[in-house]
Amino acid sequence: MHRFLFRTLFAICMLGVTAGISYWMLARSLAPVSTVPETRYLRIDRGETIADALKKAERIGALRSATGTQLHIRLFGGRADVAEGTYEINTALSGREIAEVLLSQKPLRQNVLIREGLWMERTAEVLAANNVCTKEESFEAFRDPSRFSNSAGFPLPNSDLEGYLFPDTYDLPPLFGADRAVRKMLDAFRKKVYEPLGKPEADKLHEWVIVGSMIELEAEKDDERARIAGVIYNRLAIGMRLQIDATVAYAKGTMGRLYFKDYEIDHPYNTYRIAGLPPGPICSPGAASIIAASQPEKHDYLFYVAMPGGSHLFGTTYDEHLKNIETSRKAFANTGGGSERGR
Repeated sequence: MHRFLFRTLFAICMLGVTAGISYWMLARSLAPVSTVPETRYLRIDRGETIADALKKAERIGALRSATGTQLHIRLFGGRADVAEGTYEINTALSGREIAEVLLSQKPLRQNVLIREGLWMERTAEVLAANNVCTKEESFEAFRDPSRFSNSAGFPLPNSDLEGYLFPDTYDLPPLFGADRAVRKMLDAFRKKVYEPLGKPEADKLHEWVIVGSMIELEAEKDDERARIAGVIYNRLAIGMRLQIDATVAYAKGTMGRLYFKDYEIDHPYNTYRIAGLPPGPICSPGAASIIAASQPEKHDYLFYVAMPGGSHLFGTTYDEHLKNIETSRKAFANTGGGSERGR
């Protein structure tokens, strides 16, 4: 009798000790990785489970034990399904708190502005600055249009996506990825440019995007976009060089002030040296500039020169253009601004 009682008490004690050790081990596995909060972003892709998500959290150093946290979820019940998206966690959160974030089904949202007039390189910098992807991942995607040809819904150029990364504000959370970001931009281009223009053929679309990209960097006033488009087409019609400063900057590879030597750069995009259009777009134009390229204003102007405030003076002859240049210089001198810019 005494021996049985002793064995029973001993078994109960051992169970208690085992339970205590198990509880201690579980509690330890759920403890924060650090007392110092360091932000980590975690991406859950479609079809992944909470187990997959917890393993990722452990792999990026935000969670002590994926197994322990998953056991906690099973023991204490609650939903165990996750929503696709990016989640923000940090190293000072416990396993229980991380599980709550991942199971909240409320992934991060992040509005990222891709401005009109950006080169591909600048777009890549914007995406990298917002942790959407690395610059290298962006360039890899931008320079391989073939990977998007089946999903774009319109003809893409062969070389790269310069000009087709439609400028807009997008929901691009951290770790969203370059391919996903590009697909959003191309989808916006299709809806806001390609379809409204009547789904033009590839060659005509590419021409309009090239001209639109030059208009984007030349025109500040919306009511002058079609007029500048008319100047470009008038020059093309008579074989006159376009002589657009923005193409020289693109050839040079840096934005900013241009010097006389820059206009002599031997480059296929330098419209001071080449005849006709450059081989491709020089930025991401907005819809207004591409529409202006497709619907140029009919006139006889061959020249224009910038005025303070972003407007331009237009001329039909070189003599008229010289007078406009003088007017522009005086106007800039009176405002203390820089020198005139024009064709």
